Amino acid sequence: MAEYQLYCFGESGNAYKAALMLELCGADWEARFVDFFNGEARSDEYRSQVNEMGEVPVLLHGERKLIQTGVMLEYLATTLGKFGWDNDDERHEILRWMYFDNHKFTSYNATLRFMITFLNSGETPVTEFLRGRAEATMQIVDKHLGAHNFIALDRLTIADLSLAGYMFYDDELGVDLNDYPNILKWRERISSLPGWKGPYDLMPRKG
Repeated sequence: MAEYQLYCFGESGNAYKAALMLELCGADWEARFVDFFNGEARSDEYRSQVNEMGEVPVLLHGERKLIQTGVMLEYLATTLGKFGWDNDDERHEILRWMYFDNHKFTSYNATLRFMITFLNSGETPVTEFLRGRAEATMQIVDKHLGAHNFIALDRLTIADLSLAGYMFYDDELGVDLNDYPNILKWRERISSLPGWKGPYDLMPRKG
């Protein structure tokens, strides 16, 4: 059994954040597929034995169980000693962007993608609202990356892995990444790192 087990599925950008962190760090890890689209994460068994919130991902490390991707990334940065911070000021800057990601950037982009790509909702007032919010956050990040190579510091950190989680699902997003050239350049910097793999190469997907 690998040292780390990650409950995940390929379509989950949040799971990809943790999977990519583990892979880039060279950790001994394995994916444990969750059949999300057939309701496994919402089952009584999953909620009682894996995650009471009925969500993916979940990370197991020895006797430790970690839920919520931001918690996992912070834990792994500390445990594996990579992509973290050297002092409190750096930690606060990393967390500032991760909270922005969780509350806005991933929140809007992931929900829009789910509705457009997996629910096949078509255009509705809800998707129009979400796209407007998603594009507003993309503009913030794109402008920031016009002056910085990475999100929080002058090097790759877990803030980058957090915000990048959904940026590698090109045709599924519901927004056109070509409108955000600095995000594309940033994404290239991440994908050029040794050990990088895309989400569907790291995690099993629905059949």
